[in-house]
Amino acid sequence: MSSGSLLCYQLFRLEIMRDFSKDHSDLALNTATLGHLFEGCGAGWLPEEVIDACATRGFGAIAWWRREIGKRAFEIGERTRSAGLEVSGLCRSPFLVGPLAPSRRQNVIDDFKLSIEMASDLGARCLTVCAGGVIEGSHSITESLKEVTSIVAEMAQFSQSSGVRLAVEPLNPVYGGNRSCLVTVRDAVDMCEIIKNPLVTIAVDVYHVWWDLSLAYELERAGADRISGYHLCDWLAETTDVLLDRGMMGDGVADLKSIRESVENAGYSGYCEVEVFSANNWWKRDPNEVLDTCVERFRTVC
Repeated sequence: MSSGSLLCYQLFRLEIMRDFSKDHSDLALNTATLGHLFEGCGAGWLPEEVIDACATRGFGAIAWWRREIGKRAFEIGERTRSAGLEVSGLCRSPFLVGPLAPSRRQNVIDDFKLSIEMASDLGARCLTVCAGGVIEGSHSITESLKEVTSIVAEMAQFSQSSGVRLAVEPLNPVYGGNRSCLVTVRDAVDMCEIIKNPLVTIAVDVYHVWWDLSLAYELERAGADRISGYHLCDWLAETTDVLLDRGMMGDGVADLKSIRESVENAGYSGYCEVEVFSANNWWKRDPNEVLDTCVERFRTVC
């Protein structure tokens, strides 16, 4: 491709991106951004308070965590929709393998089924699936991914009756040992192709993919039907905790516009979900300030 043709192609790609500067209705809140609603993290708000605050600010959707839902999945789903919001997702399945997973495969399966049922009752667009780390004693990401693929394939069959999409989320390589043996979008797409079930998709999180120079290619390979979620935050250059020190969009080093361009050029047009784990910064702030900042940053830097 000539330099002139490349420039025209790049301009076209930029032109087709959504413009959030005047319309943030595609913004979603992942409730982890408010500290999981726990007392001492944010305000410890009830789900109803979160719903009302998001609706007032023009958010389009909320992604909930299982720990916040308890036995109220159907009720909270209905309450979310009655406020004019959608449920963009539910976090998450149990870890499937590795040191943080339940001790036996059957225990993993049982808890995974419960999470699918909760997502169905909630009316969530998808259930986030985190693979879990390398199987203890195996020293093998390859064997760990094979077991993860086997479990996800089995659970996709279970999910057929409810139609809940399973959004497999590759995590940053720093989590490879304990939280996710799935660390690249490439391997997530490969997993989808191995399983060949339309309910098995991927979730793309800025925190986990911002470094990946092959991202655009792999997302094109995935295609729109295999992308169920896009999560926003930032990577702080001087992070103090790789789990609980995520940055608010615009505070870090991630090329947010370019990443979204890659996601949207692959065909994704769904919600952009702010998910900021920040124990010593954003979780200590007034949730109203956090939500207002989410809107402002979404409209200006994302």
